[in-house]
Amino acid sequence: MFDALADAMRRRAIQRLSQGPVRAGDLAKELGLAPPAMSRHLKVLRDAGLVSETHPEFDARIRIYELKSERLDLIRDWLARAEAGWSQQLAAFKKHVEGGQ
Repeated sequence: MFDALADAMRRRAIQRLSQGPVRAGDLAKELGLAPPAMSRHLKVLRDAGLVSETHPEFDARIRIYELKSERLDLIRDWLARAEAGWSQQLAAFKKHVEGGQ
């Protein structure tokens, strides 16, 4: 997931998808990308499990992408645990530096 989110354009796509589902072509226009480039970014996000793709019954050529927020929750949870660990380490270091050991 972190590899997929390392790219600024994919983070912009995630930000836009957090507002709701959107057609791939419309997302490309909003982000100022050519459709093939947007397709490559969406494939990376889809492979990472961050977005899902659906097709309306009336036209299988249309691809609608939606954010899978539960995957972002995993990152959020990991970051919260990491931050708690860092805070504990920094508090212990501060205590040590201030002579409280």
